[in-house]
Amino acid sequence: MIAAARFESEGCAATRAAASAVADEAEGLSVLDAARLGADEISEALGGLSPQGRHAAELAGDALHRALSDAASSSDQPLASSPRERDRVLVAMSGGVDSAVAALLEAQDGREVVGVTLKLWADRRTDAAKSCCSPLAVLGARDLAHSLGLPHLTLDLEGAFRATVVERFVRGYDAGETPNPCVLCNGEVRIDAMLDLAERISASALATGHYARVGDDGEGPLLKTPVDAAKDQTYMLSALRPEALARLRFPLSRLAKPQVREIARQAGLAVARKPESQDLCFLAGEGKRSFLERHSRVRERAGEVVDRGGRVLGRHPGYRRFTVGQRRGIGVAADEPLYVLETDPAANRVVVGARSELAARRVRLRGAVLHRDGGRVDRAKLRYRSHAIGCRLDAARGTHPELWVALDEPAYGVAPGQAACLLDGDLVVGHATIAAAA
Repeated sequence: MIAAARFESEGCAATRAAASAVADEAEGLSVLDAARLGADEISEALGGLSPQGRHAAELAGDALHRALSDAASSSDQPLASSPRERDRVLVAMSGGVDSAVAALLEAQDGREVVGVTLKLWADRRTDAAKSCCSPLAVLGARDLAHSLGLPHLTLDLEGAFRATVVERFVRGYDAGETPNPCVLCNGEVRIDAMLDLAERISASALATGHYARVGDDGEGPLLKTPVDAAKDQTYMLSALRPEALARLRFPLSRLAKPQVREIARQAGLAVARKPESQDLCFLAGEGKRSFLERHSRVRERAGEVVDRGGRVLGRHPGYRRFTVGQRRGIGVAADEPLYVLETDPAANRVVVGARSELAARRVRLRGAVLHRDGGRVDRAKLRYRSHAIGCRLDAARGTHPELWVALDEPAYGVAPGQAACLLDGDLVVGHATIAAAA
């Protein structure tokens, strides 16, 4: 319960009136009821505002939600009591169509829905409109939640995201790897923080708009591939712990993307036709090269392009611009197409060769986590957009600093730093980071 609400305001009469209205409306409310307040409710409390005056209501509403965000992000105290009737669920809302439909479906199933959006990154050099976690995205998601009649909270995780995800991303490229920050973010930052918030608002579960399922093989929950294989996001979620999966729901698990957009259209949601973001959230319109130049402590230098034997074939502008399996942009003329075989930061070299030299039949993994016995692993997915390859793995359940997985067929472009999603049929039974291929 909000025991007292006070404000300080500078500006026009509409700004002072809106700030006063917010304080009056919020005082005495529960946190979740206060989280329903937006510009419409503030304007209504003032008897209506002109188009010019509405901006004051938006500013006052944003100030309230920043205060609520501070409470949600920096305290470990409970924020809401258990619901008396309907089951309460926290829904991750990015402002896109998938998460909006996930929230809609949970509400249609009779649950009390609370929306949450993560603020992970703010950077003047990136395009906030293309990011799912920028301050602008938070505003859009909040407006969307309020349009559905839902309370909305914001979690500010920018510090943890920068230290855990972005720093490792930069260090990975400096080391000549191709890291996958989304797997790390889901496994160590985003989901756990939202599950913690779900507990503090007495929600029984966290629901997201991912295309995935939760299965159970008789030994407990495991991640499972969705109905729409074209939208399968289990690779990006592969580092989730079974304990987290037990409290997760994926409302879109049995839907295809066109069905999701049609549900949004029929519900009159403005995001029904919103395009999907294609960039990493912290890049969001900025090129990877520019981002790394700004954030890396390693200065990019030109160097040699060589073959496996060390013969110099040309020059490169910087090894961080290349990844294993890359064919375009190498800048070396040859009788047959050349592919990047590896990058060597110590020698500042890029090693290239024929496609046949990319073929890998064994992959060395580091930081492997097996939720089931390794003998059950029959497929491995080594990149997000690649198909899973049959494989064999001899290891016990548990964590392993290093493992080797044998592939049933050659894999091309296996890149150190990428995640390895380890499968038993359509169940994810483990994950690791690729260290090398042979």
